[in-house]
Amino acid sequence: MSVLVHPSAQVADGAELAEGVVVGPYCVVGSRVCIGAGSRLEAFVRVHDFVTLGSDCCVHENTVLGGAPQDRSYKGEETWLHIGDGNIIRENVTINRGTGEGGETVVGDRCFLMAGVHLAHNVRLGDEVTLTNNVPLAGYVTVGSHTVFGGMSGAHQFTRVGSYCMIGGLYRVIKDVPPYTLASGDPLRLKGLNSVGLRRAGFSAAMRRDILNFYRRLYRKDVLFSQSLKEALAEKESLAPELRVILDFYEGSRRGVTFWDTSGHSAHEPD
Repeated sequence: MSVLVHPSAQVADGAELAEGVVVGPYCVVGSRVCIGAGSRLEAFVRVHDFVTLGSDCCVHENTVLGGAPQDRSYKGEETWLHIGDGNIIRENVTINRGTGEGGETVVGDRCFLMAGVHLAHNVRLGDEVTLTNNVPLAGYVTVGSHTVFGGMSGAHQFTRVGSYCMIGGLYRVIKDVPPYTLASGDPLRLKGLNSVGLRRAGFSAAMRRDILNFYRRLYRKDVLFSQSLKEALAEKESLAPELRVILDFYEGSRRGVTFWDTSGHSAHEPD
């Protein structure tokens, strides 16, 4: 299958378009761009220099990929945006390149970025992340695989969200959100496990129960969190891999971690 470029599109010399790429009407593609096999740019897409887009991606109208970072410290250094395979990027999405020499913004595979999403400089998304309409992620935010952000929620710069999380719509992430959890409220609090997401991902009922009990142990009322975390770290090597992921996340926190909401109990029960 050959490359198809609409007559009204502008593709600069030097751009690398793999087999089966389709460039729609009025798109503009820079010279330092590589687009993988089978990917499609709908109308009015702008792909700046220093962007790699993987195979089998679909980028919808009025999206801008690889724009200069919105960062006062950026001085024109060469930075990149790397987007993996199989991603769906809907209308009016903006994804900026990294900042700082060699800086990168990275999107994994099979992510779904809905209309109006903004990824700032140096953001990193894992695989199969879903960001629903009008979600902005500030600079250096990291989101683990299989996590979902509800509509019009957002994340403060440098925050981290673990894998298999669900962030409720209209809420802001200002501290790290650990793996497997459901978070909502203002201020944001952990409301329980992301049981639906875990079940769909193949986590057994027994494992979901083990994860919940582990969190209950960390956040029990009779012991300071720092002490319960220290106790858990002491036996880390004997724990299941799914539980070690939680401890690894806490050890990597720099902004502090969102705490468990102890005002109710029903939301804590796995289904």
